[in-house]
Amino acid sequence: MPELPDVEGFRRTLASCAQGHRVERAEVADPGVLHGVTAQRLKRDLKGRRFAAPRRHGKWLIAPTDGPTVVLHFGMTGRLVCGADSEPAGRFQRVAFDLDDGHRLGYEDQRKLQGIWLAATDDDIDRIIGDQGPDALSLSRADLDRLLEGRRGRVKATLTDQAVIAGLGNLLGDEILWHARIHPRRPVNALTDDERDELHSALREVLRASVRAGRVPDDPDWLTGRRDDPDPHCPRCGNPLRRGRISGRTSLWCPHCQREDP
Repeated sequence: MPELPDVEGFRRTLASCAQGHRVERAEVADPGVLHGVTAQRLKRDLKGRRFAAPRRHGKWLIAPTDGPTVVLHFGMTGRLVCGADSEPAGRFQRVAFDLDDGHRLGYEDQRKLQGIWLAATDDDIDRIIGDQGPDALSLSRADLDRLLEGRRGRVKATLTDQAVIAGLGNLLGDEILWHARIHPRRPVNALTDDERDELHSALREVLRASVRAGRVPDDPDWLTGRRDDPDPHCPRCGNPLRRGRISGRTSLWCPHCQREDP
């Protein structure tokens, strides 16, 4: 599932492919990924518009033009690809923008759980992306303390709540907590100052490495690299990992390294 590092990669794709270029034609192969805008209006309103510098907030990608702003969310299986407009469309290409330099920016999505919006104003953008916390990549240690203050929920559920911190999903939540040696069910209000230090350090370390890779790395030295093993063992201590449902999501942790009652 695309999380902050993936969407940051898509931002780079959009910037390198489309920034400064004019849309010669917008093509809609599947209007099912459009939200609040028809295919006809999308084509009409973006024709001749020039893409400006895109920005990302959490899992949302915001792509302004010299007219309306394209707002994208990638759900479980979405992605952006750039290629020549003469190349055959990918199997799951839903929307494409043919550009004035002969490139095509394509939005592909197999499961179509999110998609594309068109915003006329900043207020429209805010309405579309909803109540979002600060972007996870920007968090200082003081920011993290402020966001966790007074909360009583479990730490993983809190980290992956987009209204608290924007950009962290299931993989990042598990990976950050494993790096910090904190159990995902540990109550936020039980975290010590030292644990919050470790949490913030792990968040920065994991995000920086993931952004460089354009995804949460499946390195064998990371928890994510063991996630699909039939009998996963901890990359750090070698003990068996445990799977369980936490806040409705399948979570992975090491009961030896991440004790629920330290």
